[in-house]
Amino acid sequence: MASYVFSPFTLRGMTLRNRIVMSPMLMYRGQEDGMLNEHLYVHYGARALGGAAMIATEVLAVEPRGRISAKDLGIWNDEQANGLKRLVEFVQSCGAKMCAQLAHAGRKSHITATAIAPSAIAYDDTLGTPTEATATDIQGVIDNCRTAAIRAHKAGFDALEIHAVNGYLLHEFLAPVSNARTDHYGGSAENRMRLPLEVIEAVRSVWPEEKPLLYRICATDFGTDGVTQDEADVLAQELGRHGVDLIDVQTGNILPGYAGPVYPGYQTPYADRIRKVTGLPTATTGSIASIDLAEEIIGSGRSDLIFMGRTLLRDPFWPIRAAREAGVELELPIPTYARATGPFERGF
Repeated sequence: MASYVFSPFTLRGMTLRNRIVMSPMLMYRGQEDGMLNEHLYVHYGARALGGAAMIATEVLAVEPRGRISAKDLGIWNDEQANGLKRLVEFVQSCGAKMCAQLAHAGRKSHITATAIAPSAIAYDDTLGTPTEATATDIQGVIDNCRTAAIRAHKAGFDALEIHAVNGYLLHEFLAPVSNARTDHYGGSAENRMRLPLEVIEAVRSVWPEEKPLLYRICATDFGTDGVTQDEADVLAQELGRHGVDLIDVQTGNILPGYAGPVYPGYQTPYADRIRKVTGLPTATTGSIASIDLAEEIIGSGRSDLIFMGRTLLRDPFWPIRAAREAGVELELPIPTYARATGPFERGF
């Protein structure tokens, strides 16, 4: 039987060799100037050698105050982009694609002296109260996302993702619990969706037509006066009309803690719903660690890509072992790696 997971997938002018993507995951190991270093170069490179189809960066801050920590990577200047270019070229030499994730931490920034948010409402008791973003601040975020997209293209990235979940800035604008504004960025669902859509418009205007644009959406905040599933459905449809090619689906985290159920593949029902509502491809994640579960998700049409996080942290070469279980031989940059999956004789 053919493998669904190890089948190709095309978005615009980009074709992935299989359906496994390394999910964006913060390592908090960059430099204070936002530059890539050797630890992170090897971190990403190992997963590219392991057979994943695409490697997504951790959040790349579009401005200094948009960092979650002082050790986040950035793409707010050309030097940072030039440093990332070396990584992009290595990943591509391994037969994988590279996706840049653009982000702004908003009120979840630990650099509290400069944090901005939709409203002056703290995330929790440990972070300071952010400054309410002015019209100039908001336009600056849009402009900085646009400029970051230009830099990402020049660095050679194959795809781009806008990060709008986990309680960061764009998610904050969407959720009433963190957005008490009375201007045209607050109040109605239409107003709260305005900034994410303006960011997408700005980015798509400079991101090449042949390159796909992804959006990481919050499908629901499970109450707590956050994003509802109906609102997420409407936003996802609008994202498609604004040039987004794939929706990467997550849930929760507008407030500390996770309120939803957790089990292997727990984000998949939300990805399935968004896929049906929009007709757009989706990506799912959430404790997916077996090839059988991954095959069921892709084969049943519930999602199109598997974004793997902790599974690839534990085992950078999981795709090689999974391919062997699925009866597939991968083309690898270092073919000898496949020998470790067996069958083998003692001493070899």
